[in-house]
Formats: sequence, C-alpha cells, structure tokens
Amino acid sequence: MTTAPGEVRQFRFLRPPGATTILLIRHGESVPARVDMPFSLVDGQGDPELDAAGHQQALRVAERLSGEPIAGVYVSTLRRTVETAAPLATRLGLVPVVEADVREVHLGEWEGGLFRVRVAEGHPIAQQMIASQRWDVIPGAEPADEFAARVRAALLRIAGRHPDEMVAVFTHGGVIGQAFAEATGGRSFAFTGADNGSISHLVITDERWVVRTYNDTAHLHPGFAPVAEALT
Repeated sequence: MTTAPGEVRQFRFLRPPGATTILLIRHGESVPARVDMPFSLVDGQGDPELDAAGHQQALRVAERLSGEPIAGVYVSTLRRTVETAAPLATRLGLVPVVEADVREVHLGEWEGGLFRVRVAEGHPIAQQMIASQRWDVIPGAEPADEFAARVRAALLRIAGRHPDEMVAVFTHGGVIGQAFAEATGGRSFAFTGADNGSISHLVITDERWVVRTYNDTAHLHPGFAPVAEALT
C-alpha cells in the first residue's frame, strides 16, 4: 500500500534485533485424577499421561504451528509436555530439548493429582491459595520466590540460546501464569487460566518482556481446519 508524501502509517510490531520469540504452549489435557489411583511421580511431581482429548489438542497445536519458523522445541521433565510436543517436533524435524526448570510448580503434599481433587471440593487451603495468590500455602509446596526465580532463569536461558529466533516451549499452566506475571508486573494468579493446548506469545529482549498474545485457542475451536484433513 502506498503512502502519500507527509503521511505516516501506523507501525506494526517488529521483534527487536537480538530478541527471542517464545511460544509458551500449555500441554494437552491429561487423564483424570482419582484419589484412589494417584499419578506416578517424577522427582516428586505428578506425571500423568495425556488422555484422548489431550492427544487431539497436540495435533491441533502441530497444525497451527507447523508453518512457523520455529528453531527449537523445548519440553519439561513431565511426559504430558513431551507427548504434546511430539506431533509438532515430528513435523518440524526437531528433537525436543528437556529444560527441567519449565516443569510445573511443585504442589507439595497435594501432588499426584490430589491438587485437582482438593480444588474441586473447595478445600479451605485451596480457597486460601486463591485468596492469597500463592501456591505455597499448600503444605510442602514450592516457595513462591523460588518458583518465580526458576521460571525467569529458564526463559532467559532459552532466549539466550536463540537470539533473533522463535522457539516453542511446551510447559504448564502455573509456569505460563508466572511468566506473564513477570512480563506485566501483574498479580501472581492474574494469568493462571491458560487452557490445555493454548499458545501464549512472549518476546524477550535484554530490556523487557513483551506480551504479544495470551491463551490463544483458535486452533482448538470447531471452525479450525479439521485434524483429519490437515494431516493428509
């Protein structure tokens, strides 16, 4: 589109030189929690697999992002991120890199799926957690300052490996919430509602973290190209 002399069009955001685009993808939906069948643990944290809906969400993510110039795929130590990342990594021909510090916040005595149960039943500590916006009111949970520090360090570490590039980081709801609280200076739980299979977009520069999108789920909606057609 041409511009007449003296006219200045609105600017479109451009990633600053040296910055990194980080796509934070929440893992797909995992299998339901049951009090009588706790999830197996990895380093003390619940490690459920994806259920059927979660695998479909993973395929939708792959369809959405397979045309993007993604230079690296990162996963946490927990298999729900590994399983969600697999379809995209296969399409891109990339081997996912494990970044342990993008694992979910440690929920102490409520690990193994008990967290879901206690929140669903309205447990008093769950209510206190929401009111105080602190995970660490749960007995034995990871201290808030330690969680914030490891998430920040992990994302800066990833960004440092990929200047002027885009990466996909398959991670967890608590981590995404913490990253966006860091980027915006918002309250701790202001961004804890990322949906399974959602894509949130940060640009990390030396000076600041820029929020581009949060909880993008367009690819999960019925109107998006069906997976069966997209994969043919």
